[in-house]
Amino acid sequence: MSGHNRWSKIKRQKAAMGASKGKLFSKLIKELTVAARLGGGDPAGNARLRVAMALAREANIPGDSIQRAIKKGTGELEGAHYEEVMYEGYGPGGVAVMVECVTDNRNRTSADVRSIFGKEGGNLGSEGAVGWLFAKKGVVSVKPGPSEDQVMERAIEAGAEDVVAHGDEGFEVRTAPADLQHVAGELERSGLAVSEQKWAYFPSTTVRLEGEAAQKMLKLLEALEENDDVQNVHANFEIDESLMEAMHP
Repeated sequence: MSGHNRWSKIKRQKAAMGASKGKLFSKLIKELTVAARLGGGDPAGNARLRVAMALAREANIPGDSIQRAIKKGTGELEGAHYEEVMYEGYGPGGVAVMVECVTDNRNRTSADVRSIFGKEGGNLGSEGAVGWLFAKKGVVSVKPGPSEDQVMERAIEAGAEDVVAHGDEGFEVRTAPADLQHVAGELERSGLAVSEQKWAYFPSTTVRLEGEAAQKMLKLLEALEENDDVQNVHANFEIDESLMEAMHP
């Protein structure tokens, strides 16, 4: 299993236990605001906002909080002006790392991200340093229950590109970025239980980590994702699941 996929599962478990729920809420509220500012407050005509709203509801954010965040984005309510920034760099062992941020102070965020990379054995690079190693895709998570063949058949009919099975965690249906909402809707209409919709970056090559390098990489991920301005971190490392379990039981 990809180390980063395993790391995503650990993040979900932490959020479910409340260990990082406050930070998750903050990140989702920011995403709602930015999505509304860039594409308008009507989810029917704003695919990014629809995804953000689905994630917010999945995280049990109250409806009035969702609406306030959207209105701040459209300018109906006063609020901070957020902008998106992508940082690229290298982690321990030469792992390529992309850091998606939403910030109201680019200088502060840049300094923070650079400091985290330096402290945790990485190096922040220039724009385009590692972006060419990743492809952006839409991801629809399907809850367990149906067989892989059933999910594959319905995903292909819906226009998806690929299906990845994750055992008792269900399935990951991958799409072209622009097709995310259409595919998710078609899967739901076909009777599949969809739990999440998002965009993600997938690496074309991976770096296998063991021992100290693996531990350092996970520390870098944790430090980045603890930062309030960091929305998502993407990396191309592979770590054996048994080692990941030992580090994060």
